[in-house]
Amino acid sequence: MTTSQGSARAFLALLAGVTLWASSFVALKIAFKHFDPMVVIFGRMFIASLCFLTVFKSLRHIDYQKGDWKRLLFMGVCEPGFYFVFEAMALSHTDASQAGMICALLPLLVAVAARFVLGERISRRTLTGFTLAIIGACTLSMAAETTSTASNPALGNFLEFMAMICATGYMITLKGLTPRYNPWFLTMIQAFIGSLFYFPLLFIPSTTLPTEFAIPGVLAIFYLGIFVTIAAYGLYNYGMSKTTANQASAFINLIPVITLFFGWFFLGERLNMVQYAASALVIAGVSISQGRRRKS
Repeated sequence: MTTSQGSARAFLALLAGVTLWASSFVALKIAFKHFDPMVVIFGRMFIASLCFLTVFKSLRHIDYQKGDWKRLLFMGVCEPGFYFVFEAMALSHTDASQAGMICALLPLLVAVAARFVLGERISRRTLTGFTLAIIGACTLSMAAETTSTASNPALGNFLEFMAMICATGYMITLKGLTPRYNPWFLTMIQAFIGSLFYFPLLFIPSTTLPTEFAIPGVLAIFYLGIFVTIAAYGLYNYGMSKTTANQASAFINLIPVITLFFGWFFLGERLNMVQYAASALVIAGVSISQGRRRKS
């Protein structure tokens, strides 16, 4: 395979991965209408784990090095572990469209972390663009209005930001592991750790166990388990293994735009004029930060 073919495959894998991730905000909102958030998150992890058990033998041959279990565990605890705890709470308070817009901050967090942990360079242009994105995201939250689907958008958007902190830990750790591990093996480890992480949370007093199983909610959980937990993470992990952390995180910039469309098309969500302007500022900021890279 030529370098250009490899780059094209990485590009398509990253694009497909973030598109599926964007759709997860809509699927989660649908699932949360019928089931407790912890039930939904455990369900998607459990379904993904069952699927991986069918192909476990083909993924178990790895180049394990002493001490890697700590990094694998940290990766899984960051995401899907605490990441989905924060995201589940966030989507209980804010719209899918707003939560998706907060994702635009992730490349900034990854770029800064990659600079200090992986030694990747970060330009002044990147910092300028990401500063605009942060201002836009803050404005988006401050201009948010309470609606029937967003009871406390400011709190929800803050919780989504905390989810992005966890995602940063996952991406930086993942990049350090990809030279030795198959991307699908890493995705399987995430699913297994996620199942173990969320199982005890089913029995805490705040979790409401289901007494009936509504078809839309069940289908949403299966979609999250198969198409998001397995396909999206597997494709993104593959793309990450073929490029730098900065370049891979740049594709996260597409999530807000795709989520806005999905939120409008499937959930009928709307933003006010200030929020549309703030969203445009976020997109402009991340575009500026990536402009030179796209040109080169």
